[in-house]
Amino acid sequence: MGKVTGFLEIEREEPRYEPASDRIRHFGEFTIPMTEGRIVDQAARCMDCGIPFCHGDTGCPVHNQIPDWNDLVFNGDWEEAARNLHSTNNFPEFTGRICPAPCEEACTLNLEDSPVAIKTVEQAIADRAIRSGWIKPQVAAHKTGKSVAIVGSGPAGLAAAQQLARAGHDVHLYEREPKAGGLMRYGIPDFKMEKDHIDFRVEQMEAEGVTFHYGENIGVTRPLSDLQSRHDAVLLAGGSEKPRDVDAEGTEFNGVHYAMPFLVQQNRRLGGEDVSDQVQLTAAGKHVVVVGGGDTASDCVGTSFRQGAIAVTQLDVRPMPPELENKMTNWPNWAVKMRTSSSQAEGAIREFAAGTMKIIGNAKGQVTGVECARVDRKRQPIPGTEFIIKADLVLMAIGFASPVHEGMLTELGAQLDKRGNLFADTLSYKTTVPKVYAAGDMRRGQSLVVWAIREGRQAARSIDFDLMGKTDLPR
Repeated sequence: MGKVTGFLEIEREEPRYEPASDRIRHFGEFTIPMTEGRIVDQAARCMDCGIPFCHGDTGCPVHNQIPDWNDLVFNGDWEEAARNLHSTNNFPEFTGRICPAPCEEACTLNLEDSPVAIKTVEQAIADRAIRSGWIKPQVAAHKTGKSVAIVGSGPAGLAAAQQLARAGHDVHLYEREPKAGGLMRYGIPDFKMEKDHIDFRVEQMEAEGVTFHYGENIGVTRPLSDLQSRHDAVLLAGGSEKPRDVDAEGTEFNGVHYAMPFLVQQNRRLGGEDVSDQVQLTAAGKHVVVVGGGDTASDCVGTSFRQGAIAVTQLDVRPMPPELENKMTNWPNWAVKMRTSSSQAEGAIREFAAGTMKIIGNAKGQVTGVECARVDRKRQPIPGTEFIIKADLVLMAIGFASPVHEGMLTELGAQLDKRGNLFADTLSYKTTVPKVYAAGDMRRGQSLVVWAIREGRQAARSIDFDLMGKTDLPR
């Protein structure tokens, strides 16, 4: 906890943003950092609640010891707070920026709608630790002689690689793209997390002995069997990249795209990669319609504004949620309530209970609009409620069904679960093929960065135990 009476004396405060009119002119992060004193005040609000739901499974998948580092920050011991934070989370500067903070939903003070600003304090600790030079490579004192291959350098793969390297194993991380990070680098816009944070961790991990292999699309450029024969264990930590099918006519029109190619291309541009050989996906000067109500849809909204869209409309098939949840029914779980992202606040038009009936185009094959209808609780269209929204660009951000099966998973031949994900339990993380493990979105389906980090850490522990007969790695 922080100050005993802090939650009574200090109001909740969050960092401010640059004005929308300024921040849409660039792709950089736009949060205005709070002063040290104000961060300390927020840490002081952590109360002696008895049972801190914030760092249980309900609140924090990696089990950050939130009351402990809040107390350390309140007492001025930032370096020890950083050590504590990193004991459970390999990359707190990632989660401090892009995690939706279920810990704050589970905070006891959320019963009064003023939870501790946990995410703000977490990012402040992580950023200060990096800025102060406290984060150094942790090179294993002894090598085990064992070799592990990891496929996919998203948060699950990175977390597993770092843990296994620190345990003394020879770790080789295979990544399809030219740079590490997975969808954190290529899917999440820079205005939510600039990519130098990933670069810093890659440099740290290389110093710890992790070998990165880029441009390796396992199952395509190199058979998975090659990794199985050369390494003592293989961890598959790829993403869930197969998009859900769009149940609407007209998706063949020019200007209709899935969200991820749109976001990835923009991130490649910002990262200095050549995209001149691709069809240029841009919202500049266009009326944009984003289909979907999740984080990816919100990222499309913010990216569209920065590219110069005339107007952006976001369609959500779900009904408009209530402003506040029923605490006695929902707390400490994640609540369905009205939330407005920074991107939506930049001027998006939001349509709720809006089903996408079909995409409309002209004789030249170019999209011109989206035909919608209001839907009932069963998401069935209500007759007589049809309306058309003008569109020059339609982005489908309706989520992902499963990992891509063609290539690596087809070659592996392991059991899949009923949703098409690679089957493995959460104790051993073993697939049905010997020596092959699975973690992250490839195993659990699309999820949060913090869940990927948790699964990567736990899978690393299981692999270390199987290779050595014992392990000191935490779960």
